[in-house]
Amino acid sequence: MKTADLMTEATSLPLEERARLVDSLLQTLNPVDDSVTAAWLAVARRRLEDLEAGRVEAVPGEAVFEKVRRRLGQ
Repeated sequence: MKTADLMTEATSLPLEERARLVDSLLQTLNPVDDSVTAAWLAVARRRLEDLEAGRVEAVPGEAVFEKVRRRLGQ
């Protein structure tokens, strides 16, 4: 199968299947490192615990993006 044909077929897939395909392809370029995955999982769990315990306050995404836009002068 030619690359162009493959691309055409891939872009016709439903969004969720395209996302799985992209993830699978990216993993072939950047193999998963279990130690890095474990470290990020620990960070995510700690952050969730902090949020649930009220030690940190969530900031709405739009507020974050607005702050970034202001800093960039956009």
